[in-house]
Parts: sequence; structure tokens; C-alpha cells
Amino acid sequence: TEIYTLSLHDALPISSFWFLARDAALAAARQGADAARAAGASLGSGQSIALDFARQAGSGYLMSPAAAVQQSNATTVSVTVSGRVPSFVPGLTVRVSETVQAPVEEFRS
Repeated sequence: TEIYTLSLHDALPISSFWFLARDAALAAARQGADAARAAGASLGSGQSIALDFARQAGSGYLMSPAAAVQQSNATTVSVTVSGRVPSFVPGLTVRVSETVQAPVEEFRS
């Protein structure tokens, strides 16, 4: 059995990738929330847009992105984007997850 010790040399790239992946997940969740909150929009459109954005913006540092959209009540939509961060350390899995909540657009006459 091989024992691996995490050093500063290993931690710096992992933390950099974590920051970039987290930033991409947050931006994708914002994009998805903007789409899902629009008047007449479906939750599926928010999920699709968030996932597409995560794949583009996080290419190379947000691995296996996933998006979930929920409407907790009639006035709020929530979008969560998650994924893995590339790791150079055998057996180390680092995950990120960001959630954005937004009010659903409503037009009154």
C-alpha cells in the first residue's frame, strides 16, 4: 500500500482548480436561475442553460457538472450546479456545489 502525503506543491494547484470550478458553478447557477425565473419559463430550461454554461465556462476544471432546479414555492426558484475538481492526488475527490435562489418573475395587470 502506497501512502501519499499532501504537500504545498500539491495543494496549490488543487486549491486553484477548486476556486475556478466553484466560480464556474456559481456563474452557471446564476445563468440557470435567470432562465428559470422568467415569466412562462419551464424549470427544464433553467437546468439546460445552467448545464450548458457549466460545461463551457468550467471546461478543464469543473468535471462532470450537474444541474438541478427546484421551485420551493410559487415565488422562488433555486438552481444548484455541482461537479468535481480535477485532482493530481490519487484517491482525493474534491467536489463543488453552488446554489442560487431568485424570485420568479410575475406580471400583474
